[in-house]
Amino acid sequence: MSPFVFNTTKSIQFGAGSLSRLGELALGTMGNRVFLVTDAGMVATGIVDQALTHLKAAGVEVTLFSDVQADPPEAVILAAAETANSAGVDGVIGLGGGSSLDVAKLVALLAVGKEELKSVYGVGNAKGPRLPLILVPTTSGTGSEVTPISIVTTGSSEKMGVVSPVLLPDIALLDPELTYGLPAHVTAATGIDAMVHAIEAYASASANNNPLSRTLATQALELMGPALLRAVQNAKDADARADMLLGSMLAGQAFANSPVAAVHALAYPLGGHLHIPHGLSNALVLPHVLRFNAVTAHHAYVDLAPHLFPDLASLEGQERVAAFCDRLAALSADCGLPQTLRDMKITEDWLPKLASDAMNQTRLLVNNPRPVTEADALAIYTAAF
Repeated sequence: MSPFVFNTTKSIQFGAGSLSRLGELALGTMGNRVFLVTDAGMVATGIVDQALTHLKAAGVEVTLFSDVQADPPEAVILAAAETANSAGVDGVIGLGGGSSLDVAKLVALLAVGKEELKSVYGVGNAKGPRLPLILVPTTSGTGSEVTPISIVTTGSSEKMGVVSPVLLPDIALLDPELTYGLPAHVTAATGIDAMVHAIEAYASASANNNPLSRTLATQALELMGPALLRAVQNAKDADARADMLLGSMLAGQAFANSPVAAVHALAYPLGGHLHIPHGLSNALVLPHVLRFNAVTAHHAYVDLAPHLFPDLASLEGQERVAAFCDRLAALSADCGLPQTLRDMKITEDWLPKLASDAMNQTRLLVNNPRPVTEADALAIYTAAF
């Protein structure tokens, strides 16, 4: 067996209603002055007020930052870090979707004042220390609560990553009840995103692709496969919501250690240029990337297919792989997601620019099981058009 490294969050606390423990966890982990990172949409749901109530009941003083944007730009991260530093907080809590959690990770790092954002882009450049950190996801998609990754929008459209074990939080607090209010389209897109994490982690060409990640990926798909459509159709299906949140986290642990590849590389330009939500961007290109990869990732997809769609066990070889790609596209459609770039009002003249920019995602493309050229990327976007 090849050597590998597997890192994950130190403590994972899962359960319906577990947000009520946030105050005691914060007090025990970081002290009585915390910086709470979230976004305006989360404030509007009332969930932030619930968190503030639990924190204040425990005697924790809170500085609230609610200016996180989707695909957070550098300016938002720097403003948040400066505010946290000025407030002299003891720790950071991220509450929300992947963008809020990603910002919270970087605030915990930068508020210490020993590193600058521009110097930590890339893999292993963030050294720490950081402030104590608790992450509370409210979507079942990114798995950010168990990943050492933060994604930042630099300039006008390009996305760059900060990847370092230092960014893993001290506690991931997962409360399925926080996901009950998600609209159907967000549930669908974030759920497909989590499935992509599991699929790409399992088939990753990374030298660190490892048996733990592969086991977690298959378990994640077994949980999410039967649950996604149920969660989309009934927002308060408690079992489906719990399975989606746990599956998303397991997929996060998988890809945190066996990194994602071309699906994400081709999704990022769609978000950066055209502001398509990340999960939906993944869903739009997913079946087309898998069909492209099937030439070299055939065995991985044959293995994975029955974990997500058990009835595909009756098929073999290339027939199973083709059905796997088709069923993923059908699942996306059944969930009500747009199926083509054209559906998103993208014009065909965008495709060469998207393909060119996807080539900048070298951190991701190196993990793809089949090399991707710019011409390949253009062909994939054209198929998705």
